[in-house]
Amino acid sequence: MTAKRRIYCATTNPGKLREFKLGGAVAGWEVEPVPGLADLAAPEETGSTFAENAAIKAIAYSLHAPDGAMVLVDDSGLAVDALEGAPGVWSARYAGPDATDEDNNRLVLERMAGRSDRAARFVCVIALAQAGALLQTFEADVRGELLTAPRGSGGFGYDPLFFYPPFGVTLAEATAEQKLTVSHRGEALLQLFAFLG
Repeated sequence: MTAKRRIYCATTNPGKLREFKLGGAVAGWEVEPVPGLADLAAPEETGSTFAENAAIKAIAYSLHAPDGAMVLVDDSGLAVDALEGAPGVWSARYAGPDATDEDNNRLVLERMAGRSDRAARFVCVIALAQAGALLQTFEADVRGELLTAPRGSGGFGYDPLFFYPPFGVTLAEATAEQKLTVSHRGEALLQLFAFLG
């Protein structure tokens, strides 16, 4: 049996880490967090796009990977048509720097109150870097609509609000395996692992 190849990721979000590991396992890669990640200073996300912020983080964290290994980092979020693309790059801190998922969901629902256009999409850009150099970025999205109240206990972030019509459920109600087949992060991971071959 061939040993799995290893790549590192830089995320402290347990939901993202689960998805990275699952996507890696499907592709025959072992995905592990950058060692000592919790002790590293997070780079300032000064980009105005998901791609810019993903690249900033990937380049910075790749300097800390063991033996010059490759590092993948994502920047992702929710873009709501009726909110002119918000929360966008501010998705994780939409309700403030220390906001919880529940705080962010509540603020989106408040700002969507009374709106009939519920179209939204999740966007993910994964940046791949090695030894301080950006190798490639991979972008994907998934389109759905926002409910007026959260449903489901799986997933994380805005998943309980995001209804995916082909499944007839929110991404928080879908299984992890189902979600991976259609999610913005799952699709970007497929592109990345196809690139790596």
